Amino acid sequence: MSPRLAAARALTAVMAEKASLGGSLPKQMQEVAPRDQALVQELAFGTARWYTRLDALARELLKKPMKAADLDLQALLLVGLYQLLYLRVPAHAAIGATVDVASEMGKPWAKGMLNAVLRRVQREGDELLAIVDQSPSQRVSHPGWLFKRLQRAWPEQLDAITHANNLHPPMTLRVNQRQVSRDDYLQTLQTAGIAASACEFSAVGIQLAQACDVHQLPGFADGLVSVQDEAAQLAAPLLDLQPGQRVLDACCAPGGKTCQILEQQTALAEVVALDLEPQRLKRVTENLERLQLQATLKAADARALADWWDGKPFQRILLDAPCSATGVIRRHPDIKLTRKAADISALAKLQGEMLDQLWQTLAVGGILVYATCSVLPEENTQVIEAFLARQPGARALDIAAAYGIAQPCGRQLLPQAEGHDGFYLAKLVKLSVSPALVQPVAAQKDAV
Repeated sequence: MSPRLAAARALTAVMAEKASLGGSLPKQMQEVAPRDQALVQELAFGTARWYTRLDALARELLKKPMKAADLDLQALLLVGLYQLLYLRVPAHAAIGATVDVASEMGKPWAKGMLNAVLRRVQREGDELLAIVDQSPSQRVSHPGWLFKRLQRAWPEQLDAITHANNLHPPMTLRVNQRQVSRDDYLQTLQTAGIAASACEFSAVGIQLAQACDVHQLPGFADGLVSVQDEAAQLAAPLLDLQPGQRVLDACCAPGGKTCQILEQQTALAEVVALDLEPQRLKRVTENLERLQLQATLKAADARALADWWDGKPFQRILLDAPCSATGVIRRHPDIKLTRKAADISALAKLQGEMLDQLWQTLAVGGILVYATCSVLPEENTQVIEAFLARQPGARALDIAAAYGIAQPCGRQLLPQAEGHDGFYLAKLVKLSVSPALVQPVAAQKDAV
């Protein structure tokens, strides 16, 4: 299979709302030669990254929209436009290779259309883009609904956010402090000829100058380091972990924060790692084994306490809540296609429900850290404010840190062009039990 066909097929599944790139791309990658896999990934991710702008350009070029049965051709056209506008592939090669894919798709009749449209962009690209870019959201390639929410929430930071969202993300490591210090590992990287620097905010973070295969990292197989964005590394330290504590990591997959909790405090009584999908716990198990760590893994809906909680309170809880992932768009650019405006209120409702239920499992005096990889206040500070209004026994603690922007509750990190992802953190302490929110586990089981 040609790399352009593989990329177009992966994108078609996303455009049809049948899969994310994370789900559709690996299957297509298996069908191309190893030497072409990097190109397939660049074409698929790059086209998704610039989809809003490219789709607007395609609509400007086509006399009438393509039929639903030709969604694969639509994806192929966008792949061709991405090459012409954003890659250093010679125009004649990009056009010729893209047009040839129509035959590979079994649609040779489309070759003339693809050739004409792509050659017009080659000739008139600047003029056509000037028309498309009259729309601010199309110019920065963000769907209109998301652009408006970002503009409303972060008017001063809007340009920086959209710019960062359209960049390739940096590769960041978390040093396993059980085995090696950050300074020593930085020296190891230097000896291996891998350029890197210490992260600004995480005491165990290292950012590579250039991404590489993890197996090229010294000691990766032995658990010296893990791949984890700097912003995500900031959640575990807020737990103030102490020896003998029982800790819950809710929504734990793929297990980065679970492992960091265990690396950070070696004398915990137990860490329970909870996730909805049993399949996702396999990745958690792999990470724990590589790092030679142990946790109790449970697959269940965090809200259904009767299905997983044994009634013994936790002194610390980390809730890395399901969210829109609008803070990690640069890592998952297909979010621009798959996420919809209506999702945000539904996610906020889910986040509130998870807080209400997990709060019951927290011991008085215990700490819960709420985290998302969203930059939207509706999922972050507004969720926490609403929870505090419902729960008089809870109090938000100040996060005295140099990172992020202080919110009415918690701190918001926005994606940085040369640094961390977008992320939100809030730290709550349980002062007392609120009878209004407590529902005995037995009663929950009866209600199921």
